Amino acid sequence: MLEWIIRGGPMMVPILLCSVLALAIILEKFMYLQKIKLDTKKFMNEVSDSLKRNRAMDAINICEQTAGPLPNVLKAGILKYDRTRQEIKEAVEDAALHEIPSLERNVNILATVAHISTLLGLLGTVVGMIEVFQKIQEKSAALSPVTPADLSAGIWQALIATAAGLIVAIPTLTAYNYFVSRINNFILQMEISATDLVNVLSEKKVE
Repeated sequence: MLEWIIRGGPMMVPILLCSVLALAIILEKFMYLQKIKLDTKKFMNEVSDSLKRNRAMDAINICEQTAGPLPNVLKAGILKYDRTRQEIKEAVEDAALHEIPSLERNVNILATVAHISTLLGLLGTVVGMIEVFQKIQEKSAALSPVTPADLSAGIWQALIATAAGLIVAIPTLTAYNYFVSRINNFILQMEISATDLVNVLSEKKVE
């Protein structure tokens, strides 16, 4: 592996750094999303049942005992249970504005890493081809025949750098699309649940 890295030329260093950064973000994001994974239907049924029985504190306790942005958003709305529908809705929306950035944190970096890795691989290819043509020019100036061995180092560098850039970029971009899809689903569930909560609180005044 070390030999391949050396043959890949100077662009291999930033490509490797990109791979480390991408891996760290992917692991962190995956663990975070698993931590806040929630059976939304079951959770909403528990909260709604408590509210319908006029037990606002029970509903708040359920939210506090459950990790994730959705319980935090619903808790903000329940705390305003004795206010108007508009005030409850505003409280929920304000809480969502604070929770959504936590869901999206660092995800855009993955897209940036994927693009940069591809460009670094391309740059490594260009550098490798420059070395090839430089070697050809030197041999021609010295009136010496150009052999495959003279060109192999530059060609190796070009091919390895391209491959390395794609090896980093492809899984990183795949992970980015996966996380975006899951985050959008979280946000959609949050919006649906928040609307259901507002409707429940509006229909029944909770003590």
